[in-house]
Amino acid sequence: MLKKYITDLKHEFSGYNAGKLLKDILSGITVAAVALPLALAFGVSSGADAAAGLVTAIIGGLVIGLLGGASFQISGPTGAMSAILIGIVAQYGLQGVFVASLAAGVIILLAGIFRLGKLVNFIPTSVVMGFTSGIAIIIALGQVDNFFGTHSVGTSALEKLWSYTSVGFTPNWQAVAIGLMVVLFMVFWPKKLNAKVPGSLLAIILATIVTEIAGFDSLAKVGDIPKSLMLDNRLNLGAVNLDMLQNLVSPVVSIAMLGMIESLLCGASASRMKDEAFDADRELIAQGVGNILLPFFGGVPATAAIARTSVAIKSGEQTRVTGVVHSLVLLGGVMSRLPLSALAGVLMVTAWRMNEWHGIKTIFSRKVWTGVAQFLITMVSTVVFDLTVAIVIGIVTALLMFVWNAARLTIETEPVDKVRLERLHRMGKPVDESRAKSILVSYVNGSLFFANCAELKRKLLSVDFTGCEHLILSLRGVSATDISGVQTLMEVCALIAQKGVTVSICGVHENVAGFFQKVGLTDQLGAAAFYPNASEAVIDTLAQEQAGA
Repeated sequence: MLKKYITDLKHEFSGYNAGKLLKDILSGITVAAVALPLALAFGVSSGADAAAGLVTAIIGGLVIGLLGGASFQISGPTGAMSAILIGIVAQYGLQGVFVASLAAGVIILLAGIFRLGKLVNFIPTSVVMGFTSGIAIIIALGQVDNFFGTHSVGTSALEKLWSYTSVGFTPNWQAVAIGLMVVLFMVFWPKKLNAKVPGSLLAIILATIVTEIAGFDSLAKVGDIPKSLMLDNRLNLGAVNLDMLQNLVSPVVSIAMLGMIESLLCGASASRMKDEAFDADRELIAQGVGNILLPFFGGVPATAAIARTSVAIKSGEQTRVTGVVHSLVLLGGVMSRLPLSALAGVLMVTAWRMNEWHGIKTIFSRKVWTGVAQFLITMVSTVVFDLTVAIVIGIVTALLMFVWNAARLTIETEPVDKVRLERLHRMGKPVDESRAKSILVSYVNGSLFFANCAELKRKLLSVDFTGCEHLILSLRGVSATDISGVQTLMEVCALIAQKGVTVSICGVHENVAGFFQKVGLTDQLGAAAFYPNASEAVIDTLAQEQAGA
């Protein structure tokens, strides 16, 4: 893994020059501007304080970014993680959070060492797109207050939106003007120029200048930024005891699972945005190391953050230097005067752009209904529930749809046709056409497993066997089976044999043949009843019939 990391770094920095460095610096400044208010807010919402959020963003962005599985991941505190942490703080205090972060970091590190990152490959593309779009909606809804200069109450984006019905909605038009100016600037900033200087950074600078010159004193600003990187309230190993560790088992697992899922999904989504390979195992190792270190500085658990990562990519990020610059800028504390409405405008445009519109258009326009269902269910679940629940729902939906599609079984039964007879004649193996009428061939397509056993039995036993003496089952279209499917096939073969019809099987895939042998179908029919193809089965069946005659 270390060799691959070094190789990837060489590839990443191949041809690195002043132009790419400038892009990394500019995108790093842009990401820092967006990450700062989020870090402060998530630090407070987790039950800690703004300083803990800032330390998490700086250490997480630096350590995890340097060790991560790709060039683009920006890590720090997130809203999904804050929702878990606030309950831990209420019950065990900040020391409980620090201990849980350390333990969760060890679990994530071990998951990377044992190469469990491959699990992200089992998440369907439509589910990843749904997750990305759901997060985009949450990001946009989460910025409504800042964009309009309003105040809502509640923990989730939907709760805050609904709270306007009770607390009222009176926009601050100065905030709206600044936010709208940023949105329009980013939308109309030429793509060619954006490749050199990110429009989002220029928009934030312009908005700040306009705010100061116009004297928009009513606008909410980022405000005072904590100065210390080593907080007074940090992990105290002397306060850790066995009872605390036992009580924290459930929160530790929750933090570890959420950290892994959010980081891997962020990587999978961002990998598609930037069209760059993503090493999931190395990302888990980086996340583990980062979360082990954070408690010693007073930080809260970190994960890869899709909002900040998207801003980095859309701002022209070239290498992981962007994450380093982002951390250094946050450490510098130079952004206290930035208006929050301007940052809200950046995040809203980023939320729109992070949607995989090409892929979404494809599944809808091509009417790929399974993909559409997976996308919509995951997107809605991400908005309505938390991330972990949404991913579980999305994967379960995908599995159910896969089983539903895999359960489709087609069986076409017909006599030996003239085309096959002519082929046998050309092969120099002429057969008696009148005798061939006593043979039926059933072409089975689909997987034979528990979900379609009843369909298999119904279709084969409904065949009209009048005048039929031999049935050849062509299983070339069967690529997989399970014990239920084989046992059902054994039962059907026995019932057909009771009708005085001999059964042969041809075209069996190697893995399916092994299962037939293991379960007992081969012993039931005899090895001689199996043929490589239907033609040989027809020839041998007629030869046996003629010999018997």
